[in-house]
Amino acid sequence: MKQRAEEDYLRAMYLIYENQTDKSLGIKSVDIAKELKISKPSVSEMTKKLAKKGLVRSKPYSNVFFTEKGLNEARRITHSHRLIEVFLKNSLGCKKEEVHEYAHKLEHAFSEDLIKKLDKFLKNLKVCPHGGVNTLKWKYLYLN
Repeated sequence: MKQRAEEDYLRAMYLIYENQTDKSLGIKSVDIAKELKISKPSVSEMTKKLAKKGLVRSKPYSNVFFTEKGLNEARRITHSHRLIEVFLKNSLGCKKEEVHEYAHKLEHAFSEDLIKKLDKFLKNLKVCPHGGVNTLKWKYLYLN
């Protein structure tokens, strides 16, 4: 999957999902809209597209649920974003406040092979500059 908008939705949904205490409740469309700063109808339209691709399950006027495939893809995208943030901050000296926007632009351009190399270069990071965990390895260590 290399469509930028779909990746943006999956990552936004994952950020919401990651912070939920009860993950069985699904993700509210209104929360997705707030996270992406877009309208609820736009969210509805995209969730239909994501459902057709087997990434989420959703019914009109109900919460959105990741499929296993969708959850894995959302984790991969989030992991890539966080790796790039760490690289930008720790290796290039970018400010913590800047790395999110830079990483957002770059995450769509990095291949899986390049992400694996970056992960190895960074020695399998544990957290991003904002405290987000390594979503693929599930190590819950936070920045001080």
